Amino acid sequence: MSHIFCELSPRKASAGSLAFDSASAAAKAVSRGDVTSLELTKAILERVEAYNPRLNAIVTLLGKEAIAAAKRADEEAKGGDELGPLHGVPVTVKDCFEMKDVRTTAGSKALADYVPTRDSAPVERLRAAGAIIIGHTNIPEMAFDWQTYNDLFGTTNNPWDVALTSGGSTGGGAAALAAGLTFLEVGSDVGGSIRVPSHFCGLYGHKPSLGAVSARGHIPPLPGAPVGEPAFSVAGPMARSADDLILAMKILGGPDGEAAKAYTWEMPEPRKKKLDYYRVGYVIDDPLCRVSSDVKAPLAKMIEALKEEGVEVVEGWPEGVDSKRLFEDYRYIRYASAAASFSGAQIYERLKAENVSDGSDEYAAAHAYASSVKEFQDALWRRAQAQEAWRDYFGAFDAFLIPPAFVPAFPHDHRMPLKGRVLQTPEGPRRYQELRFWISFATLCGLPATVAPAGRTHGGLPVGVQIVGPYLEDATTIDMAGHIGRLVGGFKASPGYA
Repeated sequence: MSHIFCELSPRKASAGSLAFDSASAAAKAVSRGDVTSLELTKAILERVEAYNPRLNAIVTLLGKEAIAAAKRADEEAKGGDELGPLHGVPVTVKDCFEMKDVRTTAGSKALADYVPTRDSAPVERLRAAGAIIIGHTNIPEMAFDWQTYNDLFGTTNNPWDVALTSGGSTGGGAAALAAGLTFLEVGSDVGGSIRVPSHFCGLYGHKPSLGAVSARGHIPPLPGAPVGEPAFSVAGPMARSADDLILAMKILGGPDGEAAKAYTWEMPEPRKKKLDYYRVGYVIDDPLCRVSSDVKAPLAKMIEALKEEGVEVVEGWPEGVDSKRLFEDYRYIRYASAAASFSGAQIYERLKAENVSDGSDEYAAAHAYASSVKEFQDALWRRAQAQEAWRDYFGAFDAFLIPPAFVPAFPHDHRMPLKGRVLQTPEGPRRYQELRFWISFATLCGLPATVAPAGRTHGGLPVGVQIVGPYLEDATTIDMAGHIGRLVGGFKASPGYA
């Protein structure tokens, strides 16, 4: 989407015309006085009123609060004070990040009346950057699904087709961005919760390196529960441009609380200055989780486009990266980390007695809950070996491209348990829980992973590519996302919302 304010003189463009532009462009428009924060905020709230009923993306709307904050932002701009990088720009936050004096539910009826007394770390940093937070976006209950629905707020629909899911668990934020109801979303990701919705809705989304962004104030865990260092979970941004991901990471990144007393964080610059300087590896299909033809075809076309641009592109998993072993370890560690909250021994014994050892998620979970400390330590050791293999790989390569998921957005299906759900593909039915596969590699090893729009299915649905990169070099994967977006088209507004 072009930056319209680079082409139009001050005050000649309406606030509404910015709806699908970048957060960066909107912030510049406010800082230059081309549009006021109040005008911009009112325009976005008008879009929310018009389009949110069909999407159910924003579930706690802070309309009055946002108007008041926008008025303050305009007064501050008049005062000549230095403005934050998101000064006066309307943004949204996933409904699992605590916001002071604002109901934060994590999509659970058990938390329907929970009102935090403190902002989460991401909310604190958005406010410090001058952003106008207009509301919380919908999630599945306790962020546990690749679809967004719950008994408290209902189902979120995909702007590309309301019969389809927008993904999960940051599905409300993805729908809001794709429909022009916000300029930036802060989500979280442990099982693809930023990456899958970005893929389904045609957005840019970034899962940061583990530890680069504080997720303090995220639910789960439940409010008041002890919080240790996360094994996998991260907070991160979703946007309509790669530049906005860079901006957001500079705002959100760095230590929080006691850690901030000891050190600071600065995101390294991208490894390369030009696209054709990059050396890139890729795998867009694997026998363990075949990619449907409607996703694989645009990814293959994208790979060819990179080659035509002079990028060195090499197919194949890195040496020392065993996709089957890594996926199994990812799934095992995730389940075993929850062993303190579940008892799986009896289930495990029943499954063994029934000769159910087929690698299903039910079996994997029961085995993890009942496993020994040695098994857990062995898995952690293999994780460390995999991290070393990736470090070696990124000594020679700059990024690694894989699909975010094996399917595009699919019809709503909220049947429980999850194992009863089936996804239809051109090649036949597939198990719902195969959605774990392609997101597992970056998560297991704590690597940054950026999703960028990479094309469309034959039916016109968005397809994204997942760009995995070296640990703590988040700007490299985001920069690559920007190059790919420019090469194959980038963000496009979904029909009916422009």
